Amino acid sequence: MNHYETVFILTPVLSDDQMKETVEKFKGILAENDCKLVNEELWGLRKLAYPIQKKSTGFYCLFEFEADPSFIKKLDIAFRRDERVIRFLNFRLDKYAVEYAEKRRRLRAEKASQTPAEPVAATEEAVEVKEK
Repeated sequence: MNHYETVFILTPVLSDDQMKETVEKFKGILAENDCKLVNEELWGLRKLAYPIQKKSTGFYCLFEFEADPSFIKKLDIAFRRDERVIRFLNFRLDKYAVEYAEKRRRLRAEKASQTPAEPVAATEEAVEVKEK
């Protein structure tokens, strides 16, 4: 099994529910074909570098997964058949890219788990000053 990363862009005319439904559809395709989903990131609505199908924004999604090489053709066909996908890119990660992706996920998790202590203290001090 190889490590893969897929980034796909969904059309911006979708509602949040439709966007999440489409993402779940592709997660289901991965699950049906015995792929292990390692990481999923929804980057949200972002500006495109250039217009695609007369659209200047799109919903970006990233999947990191482990799969057999034969599965990638099936995934390509699924992306091409779905009208909601305006662009996609599948690529295989080498061992260095896998290490980098793990490190990036770990740093992101650490950053998310940290709580901002200083701003809370600053607001408490401001409240005390106003009360005096």
